[in-house]
Amino acid sequence: MTTATVRVPAKINLCLGVGPVRVDGFHPLATVYQALDLHDEVRATVDDAGTLSVATRTTEEERADVPEGLDNLALEAAALLRERTGVEAGVELSIRKVIPVGGGLAGGSADAAAALVACNEVWGTGLSRHELEPLAAELGSDVPFLLHGGIAIGGGRGETVSPVLARGSYHWVLGVAAQGLSTAAVYAEFDRLTQDREVPEPEVSDALLAALRAGDAELLGQALSNDLTEAALSLRPELRSTLDLGLEAEALGAVISGSGPTCLFLASDEEHSLDIAIALAGAGACADVVQARGPVSGVRFV
Repeated sequence: MTTATVRVPAKINLCLGVGPVRVDGFHPLATVYQALDLHDEVRATVDDAGTLSVATRTTEEERADVPEGLDNLALEAAALLRERTGVEAGVELSIRKVIPVGGGLAGGSADAAAALVACNEVWGTGLSRHELEPLAAELGSDVPFLLHGGIAIGGGRGETVSPVLARGSYHWVLGVAAQGLSTAAVYAEFDRLTQDREVPEPEVSDALLAALRAGDAELLGQALSNDLTEAALSLRPELRSTLDLGLEAEALGAVISGSGPTCLFLASDEEHSLDIAIALAGAGACADVVQARGPVSGVRFV
């Protein structure tokens, strides 16, 4: 096969516990991931001349924020797979972006996971998803989860993933900001804000896991949490009003997604999701408002 096309979902963090910075510069995390039905699409085409290249289709406003060359995580994923498997062929990657760039929804990590699966297919390297996981972990904390999707606990710096016993499907509203927010900047602000106080080791709350086992959206909304909230709001204080608007629309819970700036709102059903979306759009608080559902599977062929 010389061409393969895959779709890969966005991820959200139902909780994000952040510990004190480690000697390697990373923070220990305790998180629960959920994959949403908001997908990027990646097409891989073999280049017999051995060239690695990437082209991205996205909005004009976001294009400047998408890295090029080997700074693009998807192309880095292709280069890593080629190096480890001894493949001589190159690949042309074409990425159609739907996941907002810099939105705390792991769009770059999603494309890296997609590139690993698509290149593995077109190069015929024959690795299983399990065998791709160590490469995914080298690329980024969220990449291993996106190979599989669903709902999972993330540990380490997020790259160690284990499944969660969970029931049900959940309705979300995403308040997408006009401008992205750097993950590195948010973690640096977290370090600045916590430098004079003890940061405990992170853990996933029993209440959140119980809510997922029960498939209870109301309990899940009460258990949503994010230790990066203070840092994200310090850098982008206007996000506070977006969170408040969603709660005024009776969202079951509201939380910043990952390092932000996307705000997440949990709804009780599709009709309630639409009501929250209309309230946010009507207030003009967000650049875009998106309704989504989860969990969904990870990278899959189309």
